[in-house]
This record gives sequence, C-alpha cells and structure tokens, in this order.
Amino acid sequence: DDVDVIVDCCIQGVKTCKLNLCLDVAYHIYRKGDYHRYLAEFKKRVEHKEATENTLLAYKSARDIALAELAPTHSIRLGLALNFSVFYYEILNSPDRACNLTKQVSLLNLNFLRDLNLNLTLLTTNLEEESGDEIKEAEGKRESSEQQ
Repeated sequence: DDVDVIVDCCIQGVKTCKLNLCLDVAYHIYRKGDYHRYLAEFKKRVEHKEATENTLLAYKSARDIALAELAPTHSIRLGLALNFSVFYYEILNSPDRACNLTKQVSLLNLNFLRDLNLNLTLLTTNLEEESGDEIKEAEGKRESSEQQ
C-alpha cells in the first residue's frame, strides 16, 4: 500500500543521506589530517608537535568512520590509508607502522577481491546454466513444432 512505499522511500533516503554524510565527514577530516601533515613537514619544535598531534587525531577519526561505513575498496578509504601510512613513515619516522597499515589494507582488499571473484564465478555459472536451459527449451519447442 502507499504508506509502505512512502516509509520505504523515507528509510532509503535516510540511509542515502547517512552514507553521503559519512562520506563527507570522513573526506573532510581526512583532508584536515593532510593539512596538518603538510604543516608538520616544515614546522619546528612546539608547532611541529601540535601539527603532528592534530594529524594523528584527524587521521584516526577519519579512519574510524571509514572502517565503519565505507567498503575496503572505496577511494576515500584507500586514499586515507595511503596518506596515513605516509604520515607514519615521514613524520613519525615509523616505517614499521607504515608497512603494517599498508599490509592491513592490502589484506582487506585481497579478501574483498577474492569474495568478489567467487561471487562473479557463481553468477557466471548460474547464467550459463540458465542460458543452457533456455536453449534446450527452445530446441525442444522447435523439434516438437517440426514433428507436427
């Protein structure tokens, strides 16, 4: 009935807005982290420390949103991971952390791609089976019409 359709549309609209809001928030916090990382590259002493702390806070906040709301292959999530690993490597002088973060992202994407590949294989198999059944049906109909 009409009420169900309206309610379903409203729910879908809220979900869409929530996703767009999460995308916007994650993106802008991630870019804020980039800004502070750039400052940390050339600031000295107290200003360097402040920029480094602000970068870490921004990247962690954006990462939390991205992990909860975005697919492992989403461009914002991947860009954030890349820039966060650069921060670890260049600003914090922690290549181990940078490598660990990169490995985590790589493993998530490998698992995602394996699952995607499996699903595509299953879909292709189903499509081939359904197409094969349709071809057999068509051949059967043609043979029976030829016999008449």
